[in-house]
Amino acid sequence: MIRIVIENIFFFLLPTFLYIAWIAFSEDEWPGVMTVLSRAPLIRLFFAGAAVMLATLVVFSSRTYNSPDDVYVPASVVDGKLEPARSIHETKTPPPTAKP
Repeated sequence: MIRIVIENIFFFLLPTFLYIAWIAFSEDEWPGVMTVLSRAPLIRLFFAGAAVMLATLVVFSSRTYNSPDDVYVPASVVDGKLEPARSIHETKTPPPTAKP
């Protein structure tokens, strides 16, 4: 769970990190992080970070094929070989309707 929180914070702060890196490599004299952040367009960086974070959430959530109906099969040894854990997608068939 903490990994997910750290990933979201990282993607939120990524535009700010890139801005600081850009200033650090483009200027001859390094004024310091606090000076760079005081001159930074923080509102734009905030919205850019929010957009990047939301985009990563959408991309990662659309790439997950596990549904609540899937059956989890833990890792096991079959014929002396380790088989990794996996989830089995079981499609639900609609109940048969009674015909009059």
